Amino acid sequence: MKDLLAIVTRISRAERTALLRGLALAVAVLAMGVSLLALSGWFIMATAAAGIAGIGILFNVFAPSAMVRFLALGRSAARYGERVLTHDATLRAVSSLRIALLRGLLSRPHRALEQLRAASELNRITADTEALDGALLRLIIPAVAGWITILAASLLLGWLVDPVVALIVGGGYLILPTAIFLAGQRAAKRPARLAETALQAGRSRMVDLVAGRDDLAVFGQLQAATDRVQDALARATEARARLDQIERITGMLLDLVSALVTVGSLTAGILLVQSGSITVATAAIGVFAALALAEVVAPVRRALSEIGRMTQAAKRIRPALRVQGTSDHNAPIPDPAAAHIVEMQDVTFGETGTPLFNPVSLSVGRGEMVVLEGPSGSGKSTLLLAAIGALAPTQGNVRLFGVDPRRLPFEAVADGAVLVTQRSALIAESVAANLRLAVPGASEDDLWAALDAVCLANTVRDRGGLELRLGMRGAGLSGGEARRLVLARAILRAPRLLLLDEPTEGLDTATARNVMLGLRHACPDAGFLVAAHRAAERDQADRIVRVASS
Repeated sequence: MKDLLAIVTRISRAERTALLRGLALAVAVLAMGVSLLALSGWFIMATAAAGIAGIGILFNVFAPSAMVRFLALGRSAARYGERVLTHDATLRAVSSLRIALLRGLLSRPHRALEQLRAASELNRITADTEALDGALLRLIIPAVAGWITILAASLLLGWLVDPVVALIVGGGYLILPTAIFLAGQRAAKRPARLAETALQAGRSRMVDLVAGRDDLAVFGQLQAATDRVQDALARATEARARLDQIERITGMLLDLVSALVTVGSLTAGILLVQSGSITVATAAIGVFAALALAEVVAPVRRALSEIGRMTQAAKRIRPALRVQGTSDHNAPIPDPAAAHIVEMQDVTFGETGTPLFNPVSLSVGRGEMVVLEGPSGSGKSTLLLAAIGALAPTQGNVRLFGVDPRRLPFEAVADGAVLVTQRSALIAESVAANLRLAVPGASEDDLWAALDAVCLANTVRDRGGLELRLGMRGAGLSGGEARRLVLARAILRAPRLLLLDEPTEGLDTATARNVMLGLRHACPDAGFLVAAHRAAERDQADRIVRVASS
C-alpha cells in the first residue's frame, strides 16, 4: 500500500489543480445526491403533514420544488464536469508516468536491459499503468469525496435533525464500510495477485505464439504453445472468479450496512418524534439522507476488486521509476581536439575472475577504421560496448573523446557515437519512419543519400519508395536488406564514431564490399571500430586488432 500511495502522490502533484477541481465536483455530486433525496423526503412528509392538518393550501410547494429541480440538474452538470476533469488529468498524469517508467528502464545497466523480454515487459508496463490510472478514479477520489460528504452530512444532520441521528449515520457509514474494505482487501490480495500474474503470462505467451507461429508450426509445437496460452488464461479466470465472489460478498455487506444505518435512523427518528423533539418531516430528512449515502460507499465494492492489482502494479513500477546513474553536474565535456576518438589500454573483462580475453590495446583516430578480429564469443562485441561505457572493464582504461565514457552524460555519448548491434531493430512503419528514428527532421534527399550509401536505394525505389511499409520487426525485408536499412539509419546521425558488430552479415561478397566503401564515403571523418568475421570487412581496415581468448 505504501508504494501505491507514493505513486498516487506523484500523479497528484503532476495534475494538482485539475484533480482538486475534480475532487470538489465529486463532493458536489455526492452532496447534491444526498440533499436531493433528503429534501424530497422532507417535502413529501411535510406536504402530507400539512394536508392532514388541513393547512395544505397555505404550504409553499414552489420553493422546495425549485430546489429539487436545481439539485437534480446541478448534480448532472457536476457529474459531467467531474468526469471530464478527473479523467483528463489522470490520463495526462499516467502518460507522464509511462515516460518516466521508460526512462527509468533505459537507465538500467546494459546487461540488465539485455535480459528483458520485449513481449513480457511491454505487457507488464501496459497492464501496470492501466491499473494505476484507476487508483485515482476508482479509489482515492471516491474515498476522499465520500469521507468529506459523510462528515458534512453528519454535521448537517446534527444541526437539522438531532445529534443521535448524526452519530448513527456518520459512525455507520464511516466505520463499517472502512472495516469491510480493509478486511476484503486482505482477502482479495492473493487472488488479485494470481489473476494479474496469470493474465500477464497469457498475454506474453499469446504475443510469442503470434510472432513465432511459423516456427512453432514447422517444429510441431503450435498446439503446445496454444495450450500454454489457454492454461494461463484459465488460471486468470479461476482467480477472477474468486475475486468476483469476494466482490459479491462485499456488496452484500455494504447493502447490510446501508440497511442497518437506515433502520437505525428510522428508529431514532420515531423515538425523537414520539418524544416531541422533532417533527415527522424532520425525521424523514435523516432517513432519506441515510438511504442516499449508500451511493457514497458503493465504490468500495469495485475498488476492492481492483486494489490487489493496483498495489502489485505500484510495487513493480515504483522501483523502476528511479533513474540509475543520475546526471553528474561535474561530468567532463568531450574533447573535440582529442588525438583519438577511442583509446583502450590493456582492457579485458572477467566477471568470474578469469579474463574473457587477453588484454587489448587499440586506438581509433579520425577517418580510421580499426577491425576487431577473433572467433565467435571471444569478446569483440564486449569491446564495442566498453567503448561507449555500456560495460566497465575489469582491467585497463577506456577513453572516448578523450574522457572515460562512463563519466560522460548519456546525451554526449549518443550525439557522438552510434552502435549497430547484430540484431536489427526496426518498427512496423514506413522505410522513412524507420530512418527518421535517428534524425526526425531528415529530408527525403538525406534519406535517399543514406540508402544509396548502403546499396539499398534501388531496392526501395522498386518496391514503392520511402513510404514502403514494413511489418513487425522489419518484416517484408530480407535479413541483408534489414541490416542495410539499420546501417543507413546510423549514417544519418553523422556520428564521430561508428561501432559496427558484423555489419555485412547476410550480404553477398560484392554487396558487402560496396556497403563498407559506402559507409566510409558517407562518413569520411568518422572513426570506425568494427567487429568482423568477413574478408569484405577486414579489407577496409587501417588496422586489425586480434582478440584472443586467454
